[in-house]
Amino acid sequence: EVQFVESGGGVVHPGGSLRLSCAASGIFLSGNDMTWVRQAPGKGPEWVAAIGGRSDIIHYADFVEGRFTISRDNARNTVDLEMNSLTPEDTALYFCVLGWKRVDGYRGQGTQVTVSS
Repeated sequence: EVQFVESGGGVVHPGGSLRLSCAASGIFLSGNDMTWVRQAPGKGPEWVAAIGGRSDIIHYADFVEGRFTISRDNARNTVDLEMNSLTPEDTALYFCVLGWKRVDGYRGQGTQVTVSS
């Protein structure tokens, strides 16, 4: 059974940083496209960052503006999202999804990120 478990969320002040991690079981992430997605209250899900199966292709949503970095750790079987310069607009539930820029499908329960002063 494929399962994803996200961690690393929390409450931070504007300008702060967080590192999210998506741990997989039942599947090797190496060789699989993965996407980080977020969903703010009252809004639909939107993709944030995507990494290709060989980590050779990486795309970011326009609103990231160089603040986030997606990476893969094959030894830990995780896909991580380093987030810097956070703003209140980044407040959302963040979750990982199997596939390229997918917002649904195999996904975890998510980790909450709240940016507030």
